[in-house]
Amino acid sequence: MRIDILTKEYPPTVYGGAGVHVTELVKALRAHEGLDVRVQAFGPPRDESGTTGFPELTELAGANAALRTMGVDLCLAEAAAGTALVHSHTWYANFAGHVASLLHGVPHVISAHSLEPLRPWKAEQLGGGYRVSSWIERSAYEGAAAIIAVSDGMRRDVLAAYPSVDPDTVRVVHNGVDTAQWRRAEDPAVLARHGIDPDARRIVFVGRITRQKGLPYLLRAAHRLEPGVQLVLAAGAPDTPQIKAEVEGLLAELTAVREGVVWIPDMLPRHEVAALLSGATAFVCPSIYEPLGIVNLEAMACETAVVATATGGIPEVVVDGRTGWLVPIEQVHDGTGTPVDPDRFVADLAAALNNAVSDPARAAAYGAAGRRRAVDHFSWASIGERTLQVYEDVLARH
Repeated sequence: MRIDILTKEYPPTVYGGAGVHVTELVKALRAHEGLDVRVQAFGPPRDESGTTGFPELTELAGANAALRTMGVDLCLAEAAAGTALVHSHTWYANFAGHVASLLHGVPHVISAHSLEPLRPWKAEQLGGGYRVSSWIERSAYEGAAAIIAVSDGMRRDVLAAYPSVDPDTVRVVHNGVDTAQWRRAEDPAVLARHGIDPDARRIVFVGRITRQKGLPYLLRAAHRLEPGVQLVLAAGAPDTPQIKAEVEGLLAELTAVREGVVWIPDMLPRHEVAALLSGATAFVCPSIYEPLGIVNLEAMACETAVVATATGGIPEVVVDGRTGWLVPIEQVHDGTGTPVDPDRFVADLAAALNNAVSDPARAAAYGAAGRRRAVDHFSWASIGERTLQVYEDVLARH
C-alpha cells in the first residue's frame, strides 16, 4: 500500500516541531513491511529513496509567500498520482493534500500541528497571505477524511475553530520523541564554546523567535530570577523584523542589569541542544500557544525538569509536581493566546523558575521522572502504529 506524506519541512530542512514529527513518523511507518511511504517535500532534491523535493516556482518569485506555497503545493499534488492516501502536515501542505484528494480521488488525512485562527500574529508575516492560508486550512480541514490531533487540547481547538468538522473524524495521536537520540549527553566543549558556566544553576530556553513561544514574557520574568542563575536562550529564526527587534530590546534591558544571560541566535544541531539541556537545572517553555510541545519531550528525554505554561497540550506532557512545574495562565479568547493579566503571568513564571532553581536535587529528581515518562509514553514506534490504524480505518470507509 502506498502512502504519500506531504510536507514543507523534511531533512535537511527542519526548523520546527512539525518537521521533527514528519521525520520521525516517516521512519516509523517505513519500518512496516508492505507499506510504500513516499515523501513529497518542499525544497531541494533529496538523496533519500522515495523522497522528492520541489523548489519554489521561478514564475512566482517575488510573490506573496502564500502564493509561492500554493505553487509548490500543486507540484506535490501532481506527484501524488497513484497513491492510496495522502497525509499532509501544516497549512503549507494542506492545499496539496486537498487538491490531491480531489484530483486523484483518494482520502486526505491531516495532522493538526497548529491552527491558523490561533496564530493571528502571522498576519505580520504574510499580510493578505494570512487570509489565504486561513482559507486553505479551513477548506482542507472541512474536506479531510480524518484529522489527527497531536493532543486532546488540539482536538478541542480543531472542533472549536471548525465546528462543521465531524468530531468522529478527529483522532488524537500524540507527538513523540526519539529517546535513543535525545538523552543526557553532557559536552563541556559545547558549553565552553557558548560561554556557559557548567557549574552554575542553568535555565535553558530552546525555540524560534515567534509570538507563540512567549519569549518576551520570559525575558521580563528573568529580571526576578535569583542571583547567580544562568539563562541560556537558544533562540533564532525570528518570524518578523518586529519580533526580532522587540526581543533584542528586552535582551538589552536584561543584560544591562543582570549577568549570566547567554543568547545563541543560531538554530543549533541536535547534539548541541542536548548538551545545553543535559545538566541544566530546568528547561523553560513560556509558550502562549503550544498544541503539544516536542521541545518539552526533548528536555524530559535529556533528564531535565521542565517549567512550562499550562496551555494547549503541554499539561498532557508535563506532570506538575512530578516532571516539572506548570505555570497557570488565563488567556484572552481572541485567538492570540495573550494572557488576560500579563503581569500576573510574568510573576507566576518567575516564581516557578525560582522554585525550580531553589532546590537542584528536586529538579534533578523531576528530570529523571521526565525521562521515564518520555520513554514509557511517547515512543515513535507506538505513534507510527496508531497513525497506521487511522489510515486503515479511513481506507476501509473510502
